[in-house]
Amino acid sequence: MSGPSDPLSIVRAALAPHGIFLRGIVHFAVGEGPVLETCEKAASVVLLGNAGGSLWPAFSAWRADNPDVVDPLDNWSKFLIRPVAESVDAQAFFPSDPPWQPFQQWAMRAEGLKPSPLGVLIHPVYGLWHGYRGALGFAERLSADAEKPGGGHPCHGCRDKPCLMSCPADAVSSARFDVAGCRDYLVTPAGQDGCMTGGCLARAACPVGADHRYPPEQLRFYMAALAL
Repeated sequence: MSGPSDPLSIVRAALAPHGIFLRGIVHFAVGEGPVLETCEKAASVVLLGNAGGSLWPAFSAWRADNPDVVDPLDNWSKFLIRPVAESVDAQAFFPSDPPWQPFQQWAMRAEGLKPSPLGVLIHPVYGLWHGYRGALGFAERLSADAEKPGGGHPCHGCRDKPCLMSCPADAVSSARFDVAGCRDYLVTPAGQDGCMTGGCLARAACPVGADHRYPPEQLRFYMAALAL
């Protein structure tokens, strides 16, 4: 399907000005997809998200006009995506809302991505600098497929694994992420001057997609959320 009535064209046109893009499409076998409000199972799910710091200008402008909103990034995403879902007769899903949907599994199927040693899915172009802000579930199978990024797992050729060697709190390893240890470090003077100001040092150590690293304000926003 293509042309003005193509739902994906409508989605792209509505969200791209805000830095949210169509990240991939998952097609499901009969009875496999997530349950829609109609009690049907979705036949296709379209993933929506940012590439690098694409969403930050639009989100930060909205946040300045809505300073008292709790969970601002989640609520901004819903503010944008829900009307788009309604316009194309789809159901919106969000990572922050129950029933929790398997966004990472969907992303691996839709884009062929794999987990990095930090646990975050790594993209061959954007590295660790990307995210998923929502998804659209369609009762009818979409005829379109999104392009998957080419290349193999970016981490396979990285022998030194600087991401595992750069955490000043020793909170990161190939086996686990010590959330409590990370948060304990972030409240120290060294943590405040380091990761809280410039972003997670382990994440920044990854050489893949370095040109797409989030801007400083966006990094501080995410670190402040992690430290809560």
